[in-house]
Amino acid sequence: MTVTALGLPAVHRSSDRAIGAPPEPAPTTGPLVDTYGRVATDLRVSLTDKCNLRCTYCMPAEGLDWLPGQALLSADELNRLLRIAVTRLGITSVRFTGGEPLVTRHLEDVVTAAAALQPRPEITLTTNGIGLARRAAGLKRAGLDRINVSLDSIDAAHFARITRRDRLADVLDGLAAAKAAGLDPVKVNAVLDPVSGLEDAVQLLGYCLDHGYQLRIIEQMPLDAGHTWQRGSVIDADTILAALGRHFDLRPDQKPRGSAPAELWQVAASAAHPAGTVGVIASVSHAFCSACDRTRLTADGQIRSCLFSTEESDLRALLRSDADDAAIEMAWRKAMWAKPAGHGINNPDFVQPMRPMSAIGG
Repeated sequence: MTVTALGLPAVHRSSDRAIGAPPEPAPTTGPLVDTYGRVATDLRVSLTDKCNLRCTYCMPAEGLDWLPGQALLSADELNRLLRIAVTRLGITSVRFTGGEPLVTRHLEDVVTAAAALQPRPEITLTTNGIGLARRAAGLKRAGLDRINVSLDSIDAAHFARITRRDRLADVLDGLAAAKAAGLDPVKVNAVLDPVSGLEDAVQLLGYCLDHGYQLRIIEQMPLDAGHTWQRGSVIDADTILAALGRHFDLRPDQKPRGSAPAELWQVAASAAHPAGTVGVIASVSHAFCSACDRTRLTADGQIRSCLFSTEESDLRALLRSDADDAAIEMAWRKAMWAKPAGHGINNPDFVQPMRPMSAIGG
C-alpha cells in the first residue's frame, strides 16, 4: 500500500515541547486553533441524521436507526451554540447540513437566528434538493446566502440506481428555484458512481455550464454505514480530470486556493457550452488537511475536529447541565486543540469512524 503524505502545516505549536513533557493547554482566548497552527473559522452544523434518499455510498436501502428526538439539539440549544461559535470563537462561516437539512422543520428559524448574529457569518446550506423548489425563496428571505445541491447524475436511470429513489425531476426543479431565488453561486456536489461516474461527470458538467451552476466533484470517501468502501473503487481526481479533459478545454484556475477544499479549473467556452468553472475535491488522493479550517457540530451536540474523527466532545451534556458560555467555549477549544494532523485515510492503520456521513454532516 502506498502511503500519501498529508502535507502538514509549517507551524506546529507543540513541536518545541520536550519529549515526555505534558501537552500545552488549549488557549483560552483568541481564534479557534489547533496545535498545528490551523485556525477554524468554518462551522459545519448537522441538523438531523434523517434523509429521504438512500444513496448507495452512504446508507443501506432499508435506511438506518435514526437518532431519537430527545437526543437532538433543540432550536434554542443550537442557536446558543451558534452564538458562542460566532461571538466567542471567531467563526465566520456556518454551513447547515444533514442527513438532509430540509426535513428539519425549524430550518428557516435557525437560519434567521444565525443571520441576526453580530458579526454576521456567511450562511450556506448543503441539501439533496428534495423539496427545495418550494422553500428556496423562503430560505433566501430568512438569510441564507448560498446553497450546494448534491446531484450525482442527470441520467434518470443512473440517479434512481444511485439514490434508490426516482426523484431527479425534484432535484432539478430545486436547483432552478435556488438560482431564481438568488442563492448564487448555486453549486452542485457530485460523488461519482464507480460504474457510470465518468459518463455522469461529463453530462453533469455540460448541464451545469448550460444552467449557470458550479460543479464540484468529490472523491468518494470511507463514510458509508456498511463500511464497505474500497480504495480500488474510488474514481480519483486525476482520472476525473482526464475524462473531462477529453470533452472540455480545462485550464487551472489562477486564484489562490486558500482553505477551499476544491481545486478549481476554468472551462473555456465552446460551440456546445458557455464558459464556467469546475472543481475537484480530492480528499483521498490529494489530501488537503494542512489547510483545513473546519469544526463540526453533529445533530446531537457533539464536536468533531475532523470528518474522520474517532473521538467526539459532548456539548449537549454541558448545555443540559446548565454550564455557562465560558465552560462551553472552553470545551470547544479543547476539542479543536486536539485536532489530528490529518485524516489518515492513506495510512495502513486508518480506522473508519463509526458514524456514517449521514450522522456526521457534510
